[in-house]
Amino acid sequence: MSPRRSAADARQTRAAILARGVAIASVEGLEGLTIGRLADELTMSKSGVLGQFGSKQGLQLAVVDAAAAQFAEEVPDRTRDAAPGLPRLLALCEAWVSYVEREVFPGGCFFAAASGEFDDRTGPVRGAITGLITVWQRDLRQNVRIAIAAGDLPADTDADQIVFELTGQMLALNHAFRLHRDRSAPDRTRLAMGRLLGHPLPAAALQRV
Repeated sequence: MSPRRSAADARQTRAAILARGVAIASVEGLEGLTIGRLADELTMSKSGVLGQFGSKQGLQLAVVDAAAAQFAEEVPDRTRDAAPGLPRLLALCEAWVSYVEREVFPGGCFFAAASGEFDDRTGPVRGAITGLITVWQRDLRQNVRIAIAAGDLPADTDADQIVFELTGQMLALNHAFRLHRDRSAPDRTRLAMGRLLGHPLPAAALQRV
């Protein structure tokens, strides 16, 4: 086997492990991931899985990164044609709701589950989750501020409060959609976000990627 083929096989193996790991973690939490379980489900040796990540914590961190890449593809990447400010903010909100509605992860919003699992813990995994959510909220806040500067939102709008309320609405959506199987929850969330921002969410503006 050539070195190039060997490297490609290793990347494919890693991708398969991470895809299964993200699916498990979205339903059962990051603590539900074990080297042995993934080895059994993927018909691999434990050493083959362990060799990819080094430890359970290494596996958890890699799964968080893989989930973040998938979230980026499903939410911000689908809004890249929207102008910064209110158009981008509305498109981001629609993509965010759609990501839960389309059940991109089998357990609902990966980061809603992971943040609840690790909120009172310490360590690198909590730090990774917190950092990714902070970056996401920073991007929302930046678009709120651009919308204020452009006059699309009232001058006295509190950007931090807007982001706080949008986050709360998404947590409520995930709760209603997953726990109560409320299929009306996405449209209720769209209505709530539209009222908060003073404009309806533009479903047709999303870019399919």
